[in-house]
Amino acid sequence: MLAAHCGNRHACLSMEWFRSRMEAKVVIEGWRKLYNEVRPHSSLGKMTPGAYARMVGNTSTQGATLKN
Repeated sequence: MLAAHCGNRHACLSMEWFRSRMEAKVVIEGWRKLYNEVRPHSSLGKMTPGAYARMVGNTSTQGATLKN
């Protein structure tokens, strides 16, 4: 699964041509939200990192999700 993650990250960061820092910030934040809140992870029992953090009672989700 890590290989797929690296491929997705590569697609987001390396294949994208950012016209400004603000555009880069918006695109990367969208990718971060997709990774943490939409995309399930097999290592977390097919849960998203955000859902897993909420399940274990980590309300800050820091450390359980990809930080920005």
